[in-house]
Amino acid sequence: MNATSLSLLPAKLIVLTLALFGTVAVQASVVINSTRIVYPQDDKEVTIRLENKSLAPVLIQAWLDSGDEHSTPELAAIPFVATPPIFRMEPGKQQVVRLAYTGETLPLTQESLFWFNVLEVPSQSPGAKQSNQLQLAFRSRIKLFLRPPNLPYDVETAPGKLQWRHAPTAQGQALEVFNPTPYHVTFEQVAVLVAGQRHAREAVASGAENMVVPGGRNRFEFPSLKTPLNTAATVEFQTLDDFGVKVPHSAKVSP
Repeated sequence: MNATSLSLLPAKLIVLTLALFGTVAVQASVVINSTRIVYPQDDKEVTIRLENKSLAPVLIQAWLDSGDEHSTPELAAIPFVATPPIFRMEPGKQQVVRLAYTGETLPLTQESLFWFNVLEVPSQSPGAKQSNQLQLAFRSRIKLFLRPPNLPYDVETAPGKLQWRHAPTAQGQALEVFNPTPYHVTFEQVAVLVAGQRHAREAVASGAENMVVPGGRNRFEFPSLKTPLNTAATVEFQTLDDFGVKVPHSAKVSP
């Protein structure tokens, strides 16, 4: 969840926000009931449930983008409609947001990736004016996978079809993974076992570095591994399924 300046909001919404709430407290409170969204392409819509966990009302804006984390609702030209796009949530209440695919032509042979955004503007806290708090909003962002019908096999089999090979870099030892499947595969952990020793991948900050797209490649570096990999090496990794559950896997590394 990110703290975001109110300049992200459209001018009309800023006015509405200030009229409703005044100065913003620096605390996020809205929870999304899922860590990812799978949208079957033939469905008319899917629903996402939000809950306001705070003791004060919040103003919410919901939209989707195609991968630009700096997107705004005005600039995100994507084939989805979020309803309602702007609403107020009372403390302790829930709200359903409906996402409808508008039918633009997208690949039928693989998933397409989009992102669902929830921008939250909290209400004014006691003493906020006196303490000169910054006006901040909070944005949560989760993946949405638009999944075409009739893909050749189930998504659960995709991690087992990944291909791993030794790919050393100037910085040290690394593995490259190739995804021949029509599904996006998201990693939670990646480690390599060599001569009885387990070496974890280098920590990363970007969400894109934790995923391999259909037909794409990704690279994982292992700073603690000093010797070249060989055919006896095994990669152990965890992926996240459609429900955000961690699933363990292992595979042999190709030279």
